[in-house]
Amino acid sequence: MAINLKKGQRISLKKEAPGLTKVMCGLGWDVSESKGLFGLFKANDFDLDASVLCLTNKDKLKSKSDVVYYRNLEHSSGAITHQGDNLTGEGDGDDEQILVDLTRLPDDILKLVFVVNIYKARQRQQSFGQVKNAFVRLVNLNDNKEIARYSLLGEEYGGKTGMILAEVYRDQEEWKMEAVGKGFMVNGLQEITNQYY
Repeated sequence: MAINLKKGQRISLKKEAPGLTKVMCGLGWDVSESKGLFGLFKANDFDLDASVLCLTNKDKLKSKSDVVYYRNLEHSSGAITHQGDNLTGEGDGDDEQILVDLTRLPDDILKLVFVVNIYKARQRQQSFGQVKNAFVRLVNLNDNKEIARYSLLGEEYGGKTGMILAEVYRDQEEWKMEAVGKGFMVNGLQEITNQYY
């Protein structure tokens, strides 16, 4: 049975899923129709983009190629594959998925930071306060069982346009996961990645 994580909670993936080698990080969200400054906006006017940042032992990115997102769908090592951009968030289940083969990650990558940002948020005057039912979940691809899920409450993130959802990191010889849930005001992915150079 999957663990429902609370903000700041950490789990050992070795303990929860012994022999884990391949995981899928799924992200999902819904947007309710609401009135903005310029009238009614619809759910399909929102475009949330999921990305993963591959960090070294100093919590730094070595290069732009260590950011896997809708314009760079595969890490150079072949260990991480983004399944593509969902422009609307419509439908049930995961809206975007990122696949990770932990055994193929280069030794100097010690942390994977899963982030999401709202595309053109300032231009469209949108924030995570208008997003509901947002979640990040980790699935063991060896048996397709969900290991852990972290659900976010949109009301907590009014005015925030970018968010670190979760981190998967090496701690000595095992992988762990932390539910982060840290929101901030950014104008796109570039402003998120800038803090890691």
